[in-house]
Amino acid sequence: MAADAPHPAFEGYATEAVPQAAVGSPGKDGVLELTFERTGDGTTLVHDYATVPFHISGTLGHDPLPEADTVFVQSPTGGVAQGDRHDVTVEVGEDAVAHVSTQSSTKVQTMTCNYAAAETTLSVGADAHLDYVPEPTILHADSRYLQELSVELAPGATAVVSDVVVPGRLARGERFEFERYLSRVRADGPDGLLFEDATHLTPADGDPTAPGVLGEFTVYGTAFVLAPDRDEGELSDALHAVVADGEARAGATALPNGAGVAVRALGDRAETVQSTLHAAWDHARRELLDVPAPSGRKY
Repeated sequence: MAADAPHPAFEGYATEAVPQAAVGSPGKDGVLELTFERTGDGTTLVHDYATVPFHISGTLGHDPLPEADTVFVQSPTGGVAQGDRHDVTVEVGEDAVAHVSTQSSTKVQTMTCNYAAAETTLSVGADAHLDYVPEPTILHADSRYLQELSVELAPGATAVVSDVVVPGRLARGERFEFERYLSRVRADGPDGLLFEDATHLTPADGDPTAPGVLGEFTVYGTAFVLAPDRDEGELSDALHAVVADGEARAGATALPNGAGVAVRALGDRAETVQSTLHAAWDHARRELLDVPAPSGRKY
């Protein structure tokens, strides 16, 4: 887990004791495991394991692709607190199609010591597909959050991985008052590393609204369309056309090593960025699976 070897930017925080409940105590180390396999009935969730703060209540069958399976991860807590360490593993077996999301936004609460971290590992089997599209992450004032995600793609596998970051409770006028946010994404294919991507924001050290960072915008979102066996140039042009004229400021670019396409979007509201990324996801799904993306309903 990220707690075992924190990024150097978080090493100083790691030495700070958490008075409420220490790192590693019950309820602080959340674990989520989901395994999907292709069966005679389509895709089936064959293994699930969840500890606080994760909870799942079964699968849903409203995906436009009949043989796909959907899980919305729930949380009975008020959000991510200081000292929390979360470990998420999603495995999609050969020829299976799965969609994993969260029922609501992830709220990273105000912190006075230590930090919170989440490590997510996604494994997609041969000719399988995974949509990992959680609701936005909201960074409350003084929060410190480390998010690490890795994707492993077998031959013929594809995936769409999305992330939206909201820099505070915008309705309360809270903007860029968090302390530190670092998100790292790595994707590997059968022959090794495809790409790495990182977003590191520390408002006290560098103005996130500066030109070349977020500029006039507040909400930031990314969708990685991972399809190593597709023509990334053609897919990039198509996705750019889909998102360029939307309400958000957005664009698409080909990833290195033929990994696929990255779509970036900036906006003033989470809904604006989500809508733009959903349009990209929808187009990508039609290209990869010949069906649209699921609707945004969470029931």
